[in-house]
Amino acid sequence: MKFFTLKKLAIAATLITASIFSQQAIAESSVWKVSKGNDHVYIGGTVHILPVSEFPLPQEFITAYKNTDTIVLETKLPDPNDQAFQAKMMAQVSYKDGKKLTDVLSKETYQALTEYIAGFGGDINRLAGFKPGFVVTMMAMMEAQRAQIAGDGVDTYFSQLAVKDKKIPEYLESVEFQIEMLANMGKDDAESFVKLSLSQMGEFKSMFNKLLPAWRAGDAKQMAELVIKPMQEDPKSLKALMTDRNKNWIPHIEKMFNDDDKEFVLVGVGHLVGEESVLTLLKAKGYQVAKI
Repeated sequence: MKFFTLKKLAIAATLITASIFSQQAIAESSVWKVSKGNDHVYIGGTVHILPVSEFPLPQEFITAYKNTDTIVLETKLPDPNDQAFQAKMMAQVSYKDGKKLTDVLSKETYQALTEYIAGFGGDINRLAGFKPGFVVTMMAMMEAQRAQIAGDGVDTYFSQLAVKDKKIPEYLESVEFQIEMLANMGKDDAESFVKLSLSQMGEFKSMFNKLLPAWRAGDAKQMAELVIKPMQEDPKSLKALMTDRNKNWIPHIEKMFNDDDKEFVLVGVGHLVGEESVLTLLKAKGYQVAKI
């Protein structure tokens, strides 16, 4: 089995929960200015993989970056050449003591998964020892490759730009936290988790093609329909992947109002839309939130 970087695995956070909804986008962008008194922080919604055709980025992203001292990302991406770390990560997303997917999935769902993987020329036996979160992430990666979606994404773009401009990045989560989150996806109900994912993967390309213009335009309603609404079919994953993390990030963001630097926070756009988003939580605490 090939080693995969955490950056590639992070695709799942934005893309494994797909649905199709169509709506006219409005002329704004996915960057917000959060203010309290005379201080402010910029928060931008990112897409973790982005076709080259989507560059240059909306001007609002560039404006926010130029007017800040520090970028704040979800996590630091490990060196893809660090095979010791990759091996540790793969061990964490693998079952122990001979346990396999056949032990947590019904015969019908396992057969459907087998046929799905075979459709890409793959062998289910090479994935049978991995936990559901990793398997579903692999499904998203295969769909992205089939849709010929290329590019590193907004997070990577600004991470590389910050290195060039000698802006030291900060992070909201540890790499270890994100790996553990991936390993626990679908842990309590693998059957429902995999079955739902199989039903949604067929709309991957269609969803992504709708998500990109909604993201560029800052159409929060459309993005909530595309990202959050499908996740509501799996409340446990929604809580673990989105709402719990949103709440955990709020204290980190609030501390940014107590220093001399100006920050540009960049997180997956799904964290910034919906009823329990980062922006909604900040509004509830008295912060002023407006698109730039």
